[in-house]
Amino acid sequence: MKMTFPVLTTDRLVLRKMAAVDSRDMLTYLSDERVMKHYGMSPFESEQDALDEIGWYDKIFETEAGIRWALQTKEGQVIGSCGFHNRDHRHHRAELGFELSAVHWGQGLMREALAAVIAYGFEAMSLNRIQALVEPANAQCVRLLEKAGFRREGLLAQYEFTLGKYDDLFMYALVKSEYANRRPL
Repeated sequence: MKMTFPVLTTDRLVLRKMAAVDSRDMLTYLSDERVMKHYGMSPFESEQDALDEIGWYDKIFETEAGIRWALQTKEGQVIGSCGFHNRDHRHHRAELGFELSAVHWGQGLMREALAAVIAYGFEAMSLNRIQALVEPANAQCVRLLEKAGFRREGLLAQYEFTLGKYDDLFMYALVKSEYANRRPL
């Protein structure tokens, strides 16, 4: 049975399925070097790059390997995305990923989106563990995850090879029992 893509809402955002029509908005923020600095990819250069990314979002949803929501303002602009990938059904875990247009940093929008996505992961997807891999230099992301109740579990030395170099990554995780006892975002 094909699952319908869930729409989530927060005070200021609608989290919905990313569509091809969103490729221009996506290109705007994923071509920004500030946004891509810790993303492990080069800034996007074309609308085709954005369409390929949207295709990947579709694929992970169709194969039940994850789900990625477009973050849309109430005015209709897509300003980022957030969701899960590398879902492991047997072990009830998934990896969290997200990005936000730099012009919207510092406004609490990603905190809003994460609260909805994390709740969906634990409640609707029956996840027991949500994990996130973060470059140590990405202080904004580290702060956001820690505010959300994630705990740093360790450093994965030279864990990924991106852009011609090996990257160390912090492993952060939030498990369902800790989520139930944490203060809300």
